[in-house]
Amino acid sequence: MKHEAELHTLTGAYALDALTGEELRAFTAHLEHCEGCHQEVGEFAATAARLAAAVSLLVPVAMRQVVLDRIDGVRQLPARAPLLPSVRLTTRLTRRAGAFVVAASIVAAAGFGGVALWQHQQTEQARTQAQRAGQQVQDMTAVMASPDARTTRGRTGTGALASVVTSARLNQAVFLASGLPKAPAGRTYQLWFDDHGTMRPAGLIPGDGSVLMQGDPGQALAVGLTLEPAGGSAQPTTSPLVLLSLPA
Repeated sequence: MKHEAELHTLTGAYALDALTGEELRAFTAHLEHCEGCHQEVGEFAATAARLAAAVSLLVPVAMRQVVLDRIDGVRQLPARAPLLPSVRLTTRLTRRAGAFVVAASIVAAAGFGGVALWQHQQTEQARTQAQRAGQQVQDMTAVMASPDARTTRGRTGTGALASVVTSARLNQAVFLASGLPKAPAGRTYQLWFDDHGTMRPAGLIPGDGSVLMQGDPGQALAVGLTLEPAGGSAQPTTSPLVLLSLPA
């Protein structure tokens, strides 16, 4: 059994789910009456959530194409002098060539206009996705750092660690998974609030990571995780991989 002074040093390990056995039981009991440690755990958990969210963000889809398109606009060598047309070309051929060039120019202009519009749309979509991801990180951080945050932990049948952090003050919950295999092709993990036996959809999670659960915990008794068809289901189609009881 660790002394009380030593327990104060375990806040970081607790926030990262690194405590086990007697050490975990001792610190959990200590946490109930130590406001300083409770605050530190919330801050460590919030930092861990920020780091997890940062590495989970995807590079915007449009970035590669935008870079490739802009490469052509950077001059590396002096422009070549235009080739002079052959003096043997007939006036008729020259006129036809001129008409072809005009037509090609119109088609090219229309094509460049379409590419520019596509790039703009892709950039706007990437910006919107980044804003949503940033907002979700802020919301998760607020829940996990809330003074009334409560954490429930459990493991799936495969040994993956699942945690739920709830805040009654914010009426929100964050789900975290560690060691959860990536969902098979055509399937996805789905979260649920257990409202006294009625399962309410609470969002999707592809595998390891953290996510702000959709909807409010309300009077839910537990949080469940199931494996569902891609896109999710209105009601669970499989038995829960884990069911975490929420604090009363």
